[in-house]
Amino acid sequence: MPIGSEGTGPKPGLGASKNFRVVDKDGLRVNNQIRVPEITVIDEKGENLGVMRVPEAVAQANSRGLDLVEVSPQAKPPVCKYMDYGKFKYRKNKKAHEAKRHQKIIKVKEVKLTPRTSEHDYQFKLVHIMRFLGEGNKAKVTVFFKGRQIDHAELGRTMLDRYVKDTEEFAFVTQQPKLEGRTMSILLEPKPAKAKPAAPKTAAPKTAAGAKAAEEEKKPVQVKEGEVSAEN
Repeated sequence: MPIGSEGTGPKPGLGASKNFRVVDKDGLRVNNQIRVPEITVIDEKGENLGVMRVPEAVAQANSRGLDLVEVSPQAKPPVCKYMDYGKFKYRKNKKAHEAKRHQKIIKVKEVKLTPRTSEHDYQFKLVHIMRFLGEGNKAKVTVFFKGRQIDHAELGRTMLDRYVKDTEEFAFVTQQPKLEGRTMSILLEPKPAKAKPAAPKTAAPKTAAGAKAAEEEKKPVQVKEGEVSAEN
């Protein structure tokens, strides 16, 4: 049964029914939800049927087993089209789902340290950063200054610069070292993967029989007396 074609309008004196939706959640008015008196109607084949009153257009759509959907409410008069609204919503949702499924989500992974982080911990965190970048994610490196360490913010800057240098082959900096309160951080983003150059083509090795046949072809053809050459 077409959507909203029966019993979807407000009852006189009682206000709108709680099941009545003036506009569908997709932002489209369907069948009796269309509130203008006249509309331009396009049929399911794309043919312009001209201007009709809404009740007439809804009845005609119902007779075809379709819905009347307002596709261009800003036009004068608004443009409506005959369609199977249920199938329309299904296809639209399916396309949105497919687009979302193939969408790559880039996350920002954070590594935290202090200006006095040991060499062992530095290398350990560097491994994590390289893994984050290898997975296609961004890496945020943050230095926390404790107590009077803030008086030597240059030590944190030196450590961040070292991370930039150690990852420069695989990442570039999208946020330069910036001091905010008692923290300083950078943001690293992975570089696009480079296409590998095509391997040069090598000639197929000749077999012994093939080499012998090639040598035979190079030898001049001798014509004996009384024989006629094929070239003549």
